[in-house]
Amino acid sequence: MKAKLISITTIIATALLLAACHQCSDSNQNPRSETLLTQGWKFHLGDIKNAQSVSFDDSSWENVIVPHDWAIKGPFDRSNDLQEVAVTQNFEKEASVKTGRTGGLPYVGIGWYRTTFVADTSREQTLLFDGAMSQAEVFINGQKACFWPYGYNSFFLDATPYIKRDGTPNTLAVRLENLPQSSRWYPGAGIYRNVRLIQTNKIHVPVWGTYITTESISASSATIKVITEVQGLEQSEVRKQNITLETTILAAQKGDLRYKQESSISFFDATKGIAVIEQYFKIEDAALWSPESPALYMAETKIIKEGQIVDLYSTRFGIRTIQVIPDKGFFLNGKPRKFQGVCLHHDLGPLGAAVNTAALRRQLTLLKEMGCDAIRTTHNMPAPEQIALCEEMGFMVMVENFDEWDEAKCDNGYHRFFEQWAEKDMVNMIRHYRNTPAVVMWSIGNEVPTQWKPQGYKVAKFLYDICKREDPTRPVTCGMDQIDAILANGFGAIPDIPGFNYRTHRYLEGYSTLPQKVLLGSESASTVSSRGIYHFPAELKAGIMHPDHQSSSYDLESCWWSNVPDEDFALAQDYPWTMGQFVWTGFDYLGEPSPYDTDAWPSHSSVFGIIDLASIPKDRYWLYRSLWNTTEETLHLLPHWNWKGREGEITPIFVYTSYPSAEVFINGRSQGMRSFNDSTLQNRFRLMWKNTRYEAGEVKVVAYDARGAVADSAFMRTAGAPHHISLQADRSTISADGLDLAYITVSVRDAQENLCPLADHSISFKVSGAGTFRACANGDPTSLELFHIPQMKAFSGQLTAIVQSSHAAGKITLEASAQGLETGKITITTK
Repeated sequence: MKAKLISITTIIATALLLAACHQCSDSNQNPRSETLLTQGWKFHLGDIKNAQSVSFDDSSWENVIVPHDWAIKGPFDRSNDLQEVAVTQNFEKEASVKTGRTGGLPYVGIGWYRTTFVADTSREQTLLFDGAMSQAEVFINGQKACFWPYGYNSFFLDATPYIKRDGTPNTLAVRLENLPQSSRWYPGAGIYRNVRLIQTNKIHVPVWGTYITTESISASSATIKVITEVQGLEQSEVRKQNITLETTILAAQKGDLRYKQESSISFFDATKGIAVIEQYFKIEDAALWSPESPALYMAETKIIKEGQIVDLYSTRFGIRTIQVIPDKGFFLNGKPRKFQGVCLHHDLGPLGAAVNTAALRRQLTLLKEMGCDAIRTTHNMPAPEQIALCEEMGFMVMVENFDEWDEAKCDNGYHRFFEQWAEKDMVNMIRHYRNTPAVVMWSIGNEVPTQWKPQGYKVAKFLYDICKREDPTRPVTCGMDQIDAILANGFGAIPDIPGFNYRTHRYLEGYSTLPQKVLLGSESASTVSSRGIYHFPAELKAGIMHPDHQSSSYDLESCWWSNVPDEDFALAQDYPWTMGQFVWTGFDYLGEPSPYDTDAWPSHSSVFGIIDLASIPKDRYWLYRSLWNTTEETLHLLPHWNWKGREGEITPIFVYTSYPSAEVFINGRSQGMRSFNDSTLQNRFRLMWKNTRYEAGEVKVVAYDARGAVADSAFMRTAGAPHHISLQADRSTISADGLDLAYITVSVRDAQENLCPLADHSISFKVSGAGTFRACANGDPTSLELFHIPQMKAFSGQLTAIVQSSHAAGKITLEASAQGLETGKITITTK
């Protein structure tokens, strides 16, 4: 695409296909129903003959609840994902042994799921799978109804032809297969996202059948266009002109009536069997969606035939404008802004890949408090629950589709399906999420080997054109890391927004060479750190490996291809044409344990995260917060101050703060004042006392405002002997829906409540009352303890326990005990 102004004004909708009215006996009052198929599933690990058959006896199979991840319970084992490969994107020429690339978990294999459901035989039946890992074969009453290979994408099928006509239960069977070397990270295994049964009348709005865009915005109003597809029509019915489409626009939060319009259905495409109706609405004093004010609307669409409602379909959307302006960058609602974003893999740490709204909300809440305003769904289609939360909480989203096109990264990766399935996957992705205000761009790929090929730009253009055909309102980007190639072969000129993965030293060259005259840090930093672990000396190092298989939390270590955060901060501040960044990564995730992936077992989770696998922030969280959270001040000290044996040795002290200057004291003696300066990039964004020497006692920092007045202070003390277990929940009240979660931070403390940063006690958990133990995690990438067992060692003095509600309101009590420590107890209310 040539350099130009891309004016994109979009209104969006969720793709959750919300049922708009409660179930009741009168089909005219309840023309559509949607049911989550969560309970009553049977699961068998391993292939088995005729498991799709209605008469098959599955009584010995395991009872599970969907969403379900069969591999997350482990065990962790070096042999589960032992590979001898050359990682081409890392320029490796010879194969070498790799361990932990997919988390050391047993995700490879075949799994069968079976359940039954009762269908209203007078209705049309659609099954919608939000995601199933992978190569899904769906059988209904013994007949194969669908195959969908890509495990990350949502897909749907018309189940009507396979339904029993006598009203008896229908058998749904799903066969999934994960091949070895099919992923570069832990992909999960099983029906790990929701399955939905949608029942409609013959005439209805199909799955993802609305498309809402903004035509114009002025100071006083916005004009929106609502495009609705209607299927199930007959030519004779259309000729009678007795079918109308009624659309009502409401404020989603209040539900009050705002605008209504009726349109007759007088024409339809007989070859496709659908009618397409366009309606325009002028919204007075429209509330614009933004991360700071995520205003939402609802479009309720009724299909009325001879006075009776035959379908009612709801679409949540928001009104906002996007612009990408050469030399100036990204504009939301007419105002320039830089993306303060992170990349997120889809796994939820100790919960695995099985989607859970409470766990997703926990992630986004921590990121929001850090000042993050954008998410990149790396490197795949997200769960609809994640997008719905981003709508509500105010996160801009880059939805990404593929890590592989027609050229392989993994022997059994997506390249096997690209030619036949890429367009189908793209269409599903875009139609699923093109109505949501949160999604502000599409990414067509990540570091694909195709970028090296002289004709690779043709494949990029193929995917780009699908995006523009299905949704011309959003810009398209691509995460690129082979800068020499993409600058020379035309590949980098294809997307509207060139995305550079790292390569900060090539930004100026990319800007001057490429026609778009903007640049996005589509993947940035890849700083590595382990929470609470510090290595000496504290120096900038790339590719460094330590005997303990941990990375230093001084936040000065990176992989050889990447950098520490300060470079990306400076680029965002110094050049208007840079559009900000998506940090690799917001959270640690299972797999890709760089730099410890080359036969450095045990290492089975990444250390890239700003927040660890236990959802506990690392030091780096406060570095990003000091720059990104502009509504609250930040003041954070590191490292911990328990260094017996290092007395008198240099032990640098860093302060991450939003204040302009600070002074550090060790046992009351000033170590001098520091202010931000431009002598180095680190001095520009961190306050550092590099030559302080360790002595047990107290470290205190006093922060000063721009006038030089004392503004804040913080301290840390050398902890004494571990004394007791302290518990702190993220929420004191959760929903009694059988799904909600409370995250409880477990800390080992001394008698004076100081965190004991070296404590590694094995802590046991007991849950009673209206809930159950779900999982625990300590954030240690080398730990082989299983998440679902209610016992785990503390790491750097802490870990996280997760409890899940039952369907009964009441109290959940968690007790945490360890030898030599006073027991901790906490109570959570469920409502």
